[in-house]
Amino acid sequence: MEVRKIETAPGLVFDAFVDGKESAPLVLMLHGYSVSRHFWAAQVPALAKAGYFAVAPNQRGYAIGARPDPANFDNYRIDKLVGDALDIAKAAGHDDRRFHLVGHDWGGSLAWLIAYRYPERLASLTILSRPHPMAFANALAMPDGDQKRRSGHHTAFLDPEAGPRVLANDAEWIRTRHAKAGVPQKAIEAHLSVIGNPQAMEAALAWYRARGERQNLGPIKVPTLYIWGDADDTVGLAAAEGTAEFIAAPYRFEILPGVGHYAADQVPDRVNELLLDHLARHPL
Repeated sequence: MEVRKIETAPGLVFDAFVDGKESAPLVLMLHGYSVSRHFWAAQVPALAKAGYFAVAPNQRGYAIGARPDPANFDNYRIDKLVGDALDIAKAAGHDDRRFHLVGHDWGGSLAWLIAYRYPERLASLTILSRPHPMAFANALAMPDGDQKRRSGHHTAFLDPEAGPRVLANDAEWIRTRHAKAGVPQKAIEAHLSVIGNPQAMEAALAWYRARGERQNLGPIKVPTLYIWGDADDTVGLAAAEGTAEFIAAPYRFEILPGVGHYAADQVPDRVNELLLDHLARHPL
C-alpha cells in the first residue's frame, strides 16, 4: 500500500492510499467525518490481494493539497464533493469506466448521491453506517425523537466555535467518542494526524455548514450492501431498517452486533469479508 498524490485540478491534490494493479477493477473508498483515509487501512491491501485496484483518498479539506478556504462555503457544496469523487476515479486511470464505490458516514452520503445520479457508473455500492437519505429523513421526523437526538451534533457543528471545542484538551471530544465506539488507539492517532489541527477541522466542519437543504433521492438502482452496527450512536434502528424501502436492486442489510459507528476500525476483518463477498457477486 502506497500513498499517492492524485491531482484532479489546479489546487486539488488528494493524498490517497493506493494498492493493486491499475488495470484491475477500481474500488473507490470515501471516509466520513472525524476520520480519514486511514479508516480504510485494512481494506485497501485486502482488496488488492483479492485482485482489485483500491483507492482511499483524504477528501476535500482533509487533504492538505485540496483545502480551499472553508470560510467560503461554496467551496464545500455537496456537488463539488461528489465531483471530487468522480474526478479522483478518473484521475486514478479509470476514465469513465464503471467502478465499485464504498462510503462511510459523510462519504456514505456522497456515495448514496452518486449511486442515485450516476447508476451507470457503478458496479456496486457499499455503505457503512449512513442510511439512505430518505430513510434518515423519515427517522428524523418520527415523534419518538430518537434519531433527532442521535443527530444533535449536526446542529452543534454549525456553531463557529465548534472547531475549537472539538480540538480542546488534545482533541478530547474525538478521542472520547472514538474510544467509546471501540476504535483502537493506533487508529485514533492516525486520524488525528490528519484532522487534529485547526485548519483541517474547520474544513471538515465546512461540509456540515455548506450542506444546505437535504436532497430528495429516489430508489437506488445499484446492487447495495449496507453495513450497520447496532451500537452506532448516530444511526438508530428505524433509519437503518428503513433503508430497504429505497433500494430497487439486489440488497443486503448486515447488522454487526455490538459494533459502533466506525466498523472498519473496530471489526476490519468482518468488513473485509462482507465487502469482498459483495464485490464478487457484482463484478464489472
